[in-house]
Amino acid sequence: MKIHFRKLANADEPLHLHETLDVSELVKGRKDILSVAPLTVNLKALPAGTDSVNVVGTLEGNVDMLCARCLSEVNSKLNIPFAETFKWLKQPLLPEDEDDELIYAPDEIVDLVPYVEENFVLHLPDSVLCKADCLGLCQTCGQNLNEGTCSCDNTVVDPRLAALKGFFTKQDD
Repeated sequence: MKIHFRKLANADEPLHLHETLDVSELVKGRKDILSVAPLTVNLKALPAGTDSVNVVGTLEGNVDMLCARCLSEVNSKLNIPFAETFKWLKQPLLPEDEDDELIYAPDEIVDLVPYVEENFVLHLPDSVLCKADCLGLCQTCGQNLNEGTCSCDNTVVDPRLAALKGFFTKQDD
């Protein structure tokens, strides 16, 4: 998935890029991601002035993740916007001349795959919930509280006040 600055500058129409990209290696270390479908990349590259190219579009895919509370499987549909501007020249020597919005490309040909992969990783959710009011798992027995209740006593007592727990109960003398 590459763009060529000179060819694009002389073209009458924008360059359309439609590809599928395998991103499973990018999420290999994440324990909360069960599987990831190939990413569908739909991009449009258009000239944006002298030696500059705007690349806009969307990245779409599905990720199967674990619910952060109850550990059930959740399918998340991703629709990620993509917008980058590339400039064909070496990065300016002076920091004040540098534009944060531009990506400087020293070569005439730019490979878009690293930028697509970076956008994908940055837009992955940190955690997902199977539903907004997910009850999670019982801390004692591990029962999924969305499926039913358990008989465990999950009363949380502040350990600093635990000695006072039985203070007001009647004692048998």
